[in-house]
Amino acid sequence: MIARRQLLLAGGALALAPAALRAAPPPVPPGDRLAFDVLLKAKKMGTHVIGFTRQGDRLGVHVEVALAYRLLGITLYRYSHRCNESWEGDQMVAADSHTDDNGKLYAVSVRRGTGGLLVEGSDNLRYTAPASAVLSTHWNQRELDAPWINPQDGKLLHPRVAAAGSETIPAVGGRSLSARRFNLSGDVDLSIWYDRIGWAGIAFSRDGSTVRYERQG
Repeated sequence: MIARRQLLLAGGALALAPAALRAAPPPVPPGDRLAFDVLLKAKKMGTHVIGFTRQGDRLGVHVEVALAYRLLGITLYRYSHRCNESWEGDQMVAADSHTDDNGKLYAVSVRRGTGGLLVEGSDNLRYTAPASAVLSTHWNQRELDAPWINPQDGKLLHPRVAAAGSETIPAVGGRSLSARRFNLSGDVDLSIWYDRIGWAGIAFSRDGSTVRYERQG
């Protein structure tokens, strides 16, 4: 039998184990960057860029979205969004975002606590999300199996996910990607694609028109 002292020593060794032996952060794409052209009615209206910084078992994720819809030289709609996520191992421990949706401002703060994720946002939003929830910033395919925290307004979402097989989708520069499609319904209505690199694209309807993301690089 293993002595109690040996068990205690083994437990202490695990606690002191290097980050590589503990739960790893979610995988990130080569080059630590994902970037997309955002198209409305097949016309580019801006970009969505995600950068990653890694240090041991810590991962930082920075999201920046800048969109503008213009007609005859007049800007009819403008959108900007910035979000920072902090991960330790396989858990998101904090996130902060700021959004300007055509003049309407939003702010969201997420902090991990003992009971889950404390979410605070504009309009006096405050609640505790399940510990398994993730921000719906799409780079992490694990979001398909978890509750979503909307990074714009902080609301908790539970989309229904249906795998729809593999298909070829367009990418920037006339290229194409082979990716797996997932159709989401319920709290959200969109299609999202993932390939061997990670997030490959997304499409959804806004005011009767289709918004589509095409990946750069």
